[in-house]
Amino acid sequence: MSKWGTIATWRMAHEGVVKASKLLAENGSAGDAVETLINEVEAFPFYKSVGYGGLPNEEGVVEMDAAFMDGDTLAQGAVGGIQNVKHAVSVARALSHQHYNSFRVGEGATKFAMKNGFEMTNMLTDRAKARWQKRLKELQATDKPYDGHDTVGAITLATSGSMAAGTSTSGLFMKKAGRVGDSPLSGSGYYVDSTIGGAAATGLGEDIMKGVLSYEIVRRMGEGETPQDACDHAVYPFIEKLKKRYGKAGEFSLVAMNNQGEWGTATNVEFTFSVATADEPARILMANPGPDHTTIIEPVTQERLDAYEKRIHAPIE
Repeated sequence: MSKWGTIATWRMAHEGVVKASKLLAENGSAGDAVETLINEVEAFPFYKSVGYGGLPNEEGVVEMDAAFMDGDTLAQGAVGGIQNVKHAVSVARALSHQHYNSFRVGEGATKFAMKNGFEMTNMLTDRAKARWQKRLKELQATDKPYDGHDTVGAITLATSGSMAAGTSTSGLFMKKAGRVGDSPLSGSGYYVDSTIGGAAATGLGEDIMKGVLSYEIVRRMGEGETPQDACDHAVYPFIEKLKKRYGKAGEFSLVAMNNQGEWGTATNVEFTFSVATADEPARILMANPGPDHTTIIEPVTQERLDAYEKRIHAPIE
């Protein structure tokens, strides 16, 4: 049986992983699978850190970052601070076909999407607006405005051996206008090479980009490390280095998959992810930092999943 697989960050990616796994099992392309996976997350209004319903910047504007990479050709496309576009990753994929001008930001990215027929919509849902207004009131009593920065990052492996990577996020909640994180930055938020494998990141972009961790994980896999060893050896020593030299380190979580469908993850927080391969059906797992630069991975309990569903659908008070 030909190998295929996909892995993606957070519980929110699971339905997308299920869709992507069906495509891959039917010999679909890695690019179509990763786009389908991320589109599923972007379209769901109750995921507050990606796409439609994503949380806005401090001015109440939803600015999205996204990227796409073809592991066969190494072609990449990315957008930063794009507005009013339903599927930012699809725009990034379209840009990956261009040799020049493949990374577009702000108004230029939005105009490209409009001119090329991508679905445009007001991305600030009533729910997200209510959460933003609530946060504005809370800021009158605190000087810590930032909250939430979960990116959907995904890697896919097709039966053909081709691989792809993609990311999408509305970024840091209450960020300054024009702020861009690691998600659209090659080597930081994502990287994939079909001859080796791929990796994707989620967490505090300003700190993740200091280590170019997605590329470092792929580099290590290219030298023969398993995806799990590559994640552990890239992430945990860098977090220690950052604490020592920068004084602190934000949240880091990375996932990886090689061109054999083997996968790994490393994190410094409690982190959920979803994975499916030709050998194992789509499932949601929990990762936590373990002793001696290792990662503890275990199934997510139904109780935790139920609590998550209740939390994301809870009314904004």
